[in-house]
Amino acid sequence: MKNKRINPGLVWKQFEDSLVPRLRLSILDRAVYSHLFRHSRLEGQRRVRFSLPWLARGIRVSVSPTRQALRRLVKHGALRLVERTKAGHVVEVRLPEEIRAGRPGTGIAGNGAGNAVNGKGTRLARAVNLEEVDFLQSKELRKAIHGRERGRCFYCLHRTTVQTRCIDHVVPQVQLGPNSYRNLVSCCVECNSRKGETTAKDFLRTLLREDRLSSAEFEGRLRALDALAAGKMRPEIG
Repeated sequence: MKNKRINPGLVWKQFEDSLVPRLRLSILDRAVYSHLFRHSRLEGQRRVRFSLPWLARGIRVSVSPTRQALRRLVKHGALRLVERTKAGHVVEVRLPEEIRAGRPGTGIAGNGAGNAVNGKGTRLARAVNLEEVDFLQSKELRKAIHGRERGRCFYCLHRTTVQTRCIDHVVPQVQLGPNSYRNLVSCCVECNSRKGETTAKDFLRTLLREDRLSSAEFEGRLRALDALAAGKMRPEIG
């Protein structure tokens, strides 16, 4: 996919002078974006295919922090994840002018609630955009995910306690699964450990084969996965 002719100097000024402060990008975020920009838009392409080890070597850091920076850039909209496989990723690298969160007058992704003032001068909490909230960033947000499942493991449906429950990524973090309420569930420690990098549907099939789920429960869990991905299982936050 070819892209329009760009002015690299202008793009760099927009990135450093506007996008970096508005999105609060770290040095690592900037390095990842710059490296992918170099191998996509500067080559006349909107997209680039790469592996995480290749990207990590290119910016001279380890894979784990590189993965986290990549996830943040996708969350902010600086990159659009087109394809994700075990062999690698395909992302569309967006110019600063194409990134909605970086434009003047728009909120910065992941900020949570701000404050507004009503006609009487009383400060009101603006509605939180749940689609932009990192639900692993605080204990209260993690409790909201646990509360949504009402004390049961999302996968095997067994009762959990504070000591036996944990948060699981439906799409694993190694596959750039986000910390969104659409991708986080409360589950028991055993299911969290056994699922690992397996897809949620395949893991549910394993529980069905082991008779840990009935056929009706298995079908119900598949429907719950679809509802979760569609944003229909919204946690309650204060």
